[in-house]
Amino acid sequence: MNKIRFPNGKKDVEKQKADLSKADLRGADLSGANLRGANLRGANLTLADLRGADLEGADLSGADLPGKNLSGADLTDAILYGADLSGAYLFGANLDRADLSGADLRRAKLSGANLEAADLRMAKLSGANLEAADLRMAKLSGANLEGATMPDGSIHD
Repeated sequence: MNKIRFPNGKKDVEKQKADLSKADLRGADLSGANLRGANLRGANLTLADLRGADLEGADLSGADLPGKNLSGADLTDAILYGADLSGAYLFGANLDRADLSGADLRRAKLSGANLEAADLRMAKLSGANLEAADLRMAKLSGANLEGATMPDGSIHD
């Protein structure tokens, strides 16, 4: 994996509200990193490890993250509209109030994820696993839920 240098050797960019737009972060170890409020639009995150990362309020709009492991990541208030998260692993991720409108979440693993008040309008959720996910107050108008496993374990028609 690539070595990314953080100030004081810590994986913490909150104070700087880092602009990492279009940055080449291929293979970077960002597991557990504090990327709160970071601008990651257009960043290359291929093979980057984001497990458990704090991405609260981060801008990942249009991000290309298919199959990415974001298990346990904090994506509260994150901007992910139009992002490709198809087949992504988001087990237990916190997506409270996240903007996922128009996002591709086909076959994504969202079991146990917190999607409370998330904006999922026009999102592609076909085949997604939402078992035990918290969808209270989530906006789902226009979302494609065909074949999705719902929080109660039922399969959506």
